[in-house]
This record gives sequence, structure tokens and C-alpha cells, in this order.
Amino acid sequence: MTDPGDLDLILQLRQGDLEALGGLYDRHRQLVYRTALAITGDPEAAADLLHDTFLRLYRFGHRIDPTRPIEPWLYRMTANMAYTWVKRRGRWQHALREMADRLSREYPASPSQQVEKNEAWLEIRRALQAISPEKRVVVVLYYLNDLPINEIAEILDLPLGTVKSRLHYGRRALKQQLGLEGQVAPRVGYEAT
Repeated sequence: MTDPGDLDLILQLRQGDLEALGGLYDRHRQLVYRTALAITGDPEAAADLLHDTFLRLYRFGHRIDPTRPIEPWLYRMTANMAYTWVKRRGRWQHALREMADRLSREYPASPSQQVEKNEAWLEIRRALQAISPEKRVVVVLYYLNDLPINEIAEILDLPLGTVKSRLHYGRRALKQQLGLEGQVAPRVGYEAT
């Protein structure tokens, strides 16, 4: 079900209203940026992809079904463009730095806890960048964006079995990179303060 505020904005966007695009941008920019950053590992590329995603939303707004939530469309666009960026440029650098910084600002910690958290995020960023882009996209959407497998399949326009397989092998590769073979990977959740 579409959020009532999003519904109005989408209907206005379909009429070419730039202010409606601005409203959707304000509401969903963090979702798009966080996803692009986690996949590309590059803050500048993530910022470019953020803007490109919303330019496409404006360009193809007339095709958006206002009765459906906008988030899956945004995830799909962001994931597809980020995946293309990774494949085209072959860059493997600086994943999740902005997210780690944001999380550390939201949850103040002692200096020693901060050092441990930064080291852990650095290790996770390196591990994510070491797995293939196909698997990374699924792992990011599942663990960092907390999406269910069936929604990931819909977003990426992939069969459910393919998503499950990529998640399985992505998780295995991530565990291997982190030296956690044989351990169960916890599902990532965001704590409320």
C-alpha cells in the first residue's frame, strides 16, 4: 500500500510537478544513497547515483503506479544503476564509510568503543567489496536494508531461487572474508534509542 503522502506526491509528479519530485527526494534520499553507497563503496558515485535515480523518477514518473509503494521502484533503480557502475568501472573502494559515520554519530560511544566499531566497519567494508557485485547487491538489500527475499526478487526482477542462491553464496563469501566460516550470520537490525 502506498504511503498517503507518497501517493499525493506521485500523482503530482505524474503531472510534471518538480516540487513533488523534491518532496519524494526529501522522503527517500537516505534509502537511495545508503543502498548506492553499500553497493558501489564510493561516496561520490553514491551521490551521483542518488541524483540519477531521482532524475529517472522524474523522467519516468508517468509510468509509476501510484497505488504501489515507491520504495521497491527506488531500490530497483538504485541497485541496477549501482551494479552497472561497479561492473563498468570495476572500482573496489571505500564501502559503507558514510553509513558507519552516520551510525557512529547516532550512537555516541566511548573512544575505545568507537575504535572497535570503526575497525569492525572497516573489516566489513573490505569483506563486502571482495564479493562479486551480483552477490553484494543481494547481501546489501537483505542485511543492510532489511528487505525480505521475495521483495529483493521483485526489486531485482530475478527468480526467488536466484536471490536465495546469491544470498547463500554471498553470505558464505562474506563469512570467508571475515574469517567466520562455520558460524551463523546474524540478521542485521537497527536499534531504536
